[in-house]
Amino acid sequence: MPVTKTAIREIRVAERRKKRNKALRTKAKSDITRAEKAIFSGGEASKQAVTEAISALDKAAEKGMIHRNNAARRKARLVKKLNKAQASTPKSEPAK
Repeated sequence: MPVTKTAIREIRVAERRKKRNKALRTKAKSDITRAEKAIFSGGEASKQAVTEAISALDKAAEKGMIHRNNAARRKARLVKKLNKAQASTPKSEPAK
């Protein structure tokens, strides 16, 4: 157990940070899952979902919740999945 006032204060600060970090990390993970489901189900909502997931990852990396390279890797994988899904869907031919 902490003895000094400073140590006790630091414990309280760490708890506040822990709660904030957990919320941001959870949101990023949830957004990634939501984006992947949207990609695999197909549709126009997938681009929007990927954009939200990328934004959440950027915010988490900016605040130091995850490493910036970790965020970049996750974003790259998401966009790669999106591009692959869009390439596999047949596009309607333009009217002549």
